[in-house]
Amino acid sequence: MDTNIENKVNQWLQGGFDAETVAAVQQLQRGNPDELADAFYRNLEFGTGGLRGIMGVGTNRMNKYTVGMATQGFANYLKKAVKGEIKIAIAHDSRNNSRYFAEVTANVMAANGIKVFLFEALRPTPELSFTIRHLKCQGGIVLTASHNPKEYNGYKAYWDDGGQLVPPHDKNVIAEVEKIAGIDEVKWSGGEANITAIGKDLDEAYLQMLKSLSINPDIIAAQHDMKIVYTPIHGTGITLVPEILKRFGFTNVQVVQEQATPDGNFPTVVYPNPEESEAMSMGLKKAKELDAAILLGTDPDADRVGIAVKDLKGEWILLNGNQTAVLLFNYIIEGRKKKGLSGPTDYVGKTVVTSDLIDVFAAKNGVRCYNVLTGFKWIADMIREKEGKEKFICGGEESYGYMIGDNVRDKDAIASVAMICEMAAYARNEGRSLYEQLIDIYVKYGFYKEQLISITKKGMKGADEIAEMMRSYRDAPPATINGSPVVKLYDYQLQQVKDLKTGATEAINLPKSNVLQFILEDGSKISARPSGTEPKIKFYFSVQQPLAAAKDFDQVNTQLDERVQKIIKDMKLK
Repeated sequence: MDTNIENKVNQWLQGGFDAETVAAVQQLQRGNPDELADAFYRNLEFGTGGLRGIMGVGTNRMNKYTVGMATQGFANYLKKAVKGEIKIAIAHDSRNNSRYFAEVTANVMAANGIKVFLFEALRPTPELSFTIRHLKCQGGIVLTASHNPKEYNGYKAYWDDGGQLVPPHDKNVIAEVEKIAGIDEVKWSGGEANITAIGKDLDEAYLQMLKSLSINPDIIAAQHDMKIVYTPIHGTGITLVPEILKRFGFTNVQVVQEQATPDGNFPTVVYPNPEESEAMSMGLKKAKELDAAILLGTDPDADRVGIAVKDLKGEWILLNGNQTAVLLFNYIIEGRKKKGLSGPTDYVGKTVVTSDLIDVFAAKNGVRCYNVLTGFKWIADMIREKEGKEKFICGGEESYGYMIGDNVRDKDAIASVAMICEMAAYARNEGRSLYEQLIDIYVKYGFYKEQLISITKKGMKGADEIAEMMRSYRDAPPATINGSPVVKLYDYQLQQVKDLKTGATEAINLPKSNVLQFILEDGSKISARPSGTEPKIKFYFSVQQPLAAAKDFDQVNTQLDERVQKIIKDMKLK
């Protein structure tokens, strides 16, 4: 065994760790040396989003000790950065050990003299973001691994605006966490009096805020019996989604009972991810049986939502994140305009890889649309910068995350479910389906179609291969893709956009990020974005053309699909 790994293992066997942990390490020594090596070959990295990893003993695992050391580092930074009293809110999802890790986190923060507001039981991530702002906390933590498999857990850190950490706080917290050399530097207990349990009062404040987001309550009253099927996929959504739908006025909500109970083993799915058709299959079955108007599913920490609707042939289909974003943004922008709620400083936000159709109809409606880097923390950061000068309406990203209003500074599936159902009720009141509404948008503004593929390069050379791929695209961009000239190259790492015809450049006013975008003469856009944590690269494809009439939808849809496949083939990505 590698000497470095062996030294780490010995530290855990002899360094004051609890008996259960020592026994688990010894068991791995006897029976699974490969697993032992993987558990200790590195320290679980505290990245800009916090921690995420497989649960178990070892420095490369989520456990009491790695969570405690991360929390001590975060506490140290809070005490350096904040003058006066420090308050922090802590929540957790339905995953195995999430409650335990939340209590460990609360105890360490409290032992450092920090006032802790700990939710009494599992709650959605967006409620944690709301709570930070509502209780005027200086930070927050939620224990969740989002939609990862059941073996994982995670730890997301927030700042005083309710958004995840951004510069300079992200790097500063990482630096403090990396200074924690061992478990003896962690204050594990002694401040229990600093912990306050919270629950129903915060639920009520959050639900009242969500209710205020409704644009057309009169339409809901007229369509209150619309059949809605909802699945929380064994997650936290069950705590608040049925209640907010009731408060919005919906009276015919059917929960998928097989997936209603919070359960960190996620017994009915492979991945608890509403992007996966398999995770939504039970909901689809129930929606078909009931002839429902819409199906909605949320992930374990209820910050992302997937939906299914009937297409023009009456067949149930899952919409992708871009399609849902287009529908939701359009409903909110046009709905506010019709109700006289819009103003000259209104704006929306989305990520650079989310459908450009949103930019188009926002501009046509006199609403600014700002593009930020991937990740909701950048939308939150933008809101903070524009606070008091412009009015944020909604935000979203193609990976099923949406945010309405600025009281929550992270993606919010509770708010999104309510507004999507209101949007469906509005369409129904007009004698339309959501799918027909989507086609109407395409006819009015142009048919934009997006697709995503992920390429994993396995083995030790995987990361190097991806780095070389990005270097090649950056240094020698293709002159044409699928026969269409590449006219512009957006390089977010160099923070510049280059006109490939004239050589002229202009600045991109966003933080550095290893993302490239090719803009083609025919309006197509291809984005390349490597993962920061694994040997994987994502390619986002966006193609477009006018749609003269709804009757042409199938034909144009096929043409756009074929164009994406030709682009993929020409770029030799398959």
